[in-house]
Amino acid sequence: MLGSSVVSFLKDVNENKGERLRTLLAWLTCVTMVVALYAVFIYAPPERVMGIVQKIFYFHLATVSVSFVAFFVVFVAGIGYLLSRDLEWDVLSIASAEIGIVFAAIGLVTGSLWAKPIWGAWWTWDPRLTTFLILWFLYIAYFMLRQAVAEESQRARFAAVFGIVAFLDVPIVFMAARWWRAISPVVITTQGFAMDPAMTLTLLISIAAFLFLFCCLLIQRVRLEGMKIEVEELKQALGQR
Repeated sequence: MLGSSVVSFLKDVNENKGERLRTLLAWLTCVTMVVALYAVFIYAPPERVMGIVQKIFYFHLATVSVSFVAFFVVFVAGIGYLLSRDLEWDVLSIASAEIGIVFAAIGLVTGSLWAKPIWGAWWTWDPRLTTFLILWFLYIAYFMLRQAVAEESQRARFAAVFGIVAFLDVPIVFMAARWWRAISPVVITTQGFAMDPAMTLTLLISIAAFLFLFCCLLIQRVRLEGMKIEVEELKQALGQR
């Protein structure tokens, strides 16, 4: 039931039926982004030790968190494709993986910008940073694999398996600072967020803003991939005449 519902949703998004949803998500993204910027630079107090530089944290953790969501979608889409062999799942996987790579890259860059004034170095081989970099490379490899396989169903099958296996690094990234000695801070504890309430609210607003942005981009990317498939099918039909 869930699988057929998701596939039906994707088909609707590729048609005019999804216009209201796209408009709603666009407005939600704009509004939450403005609120997030206000919260980050005006509402949230500066961190006592790091000062104003800590403001990067809200963008860093938000983009990293959304990249995890994107890779989870790839994971679910991979399972969906293996169970149904429906290429709609593969389209969703491609779209989400591309966006996830972009958000992960932003997370790496903002993390480096934050690390330099705080740690005195652009990069350290901290367990969390290292495992996250590996995660980014895994999804780069995901697209390299797709380029290496020509046959459509075989490519989708290999990519689905790779996307499922690659996602196993996500919980490792999350737990890295807890399992090994690391300098990366542990923000989420068993008692909740280890931050001032205003900082916690600001972080949640930032995550929501980037999550809405992810949804907007995902829908547009799915539509683009759908159009690409239609063009290829049209070319094949014209070539057979």
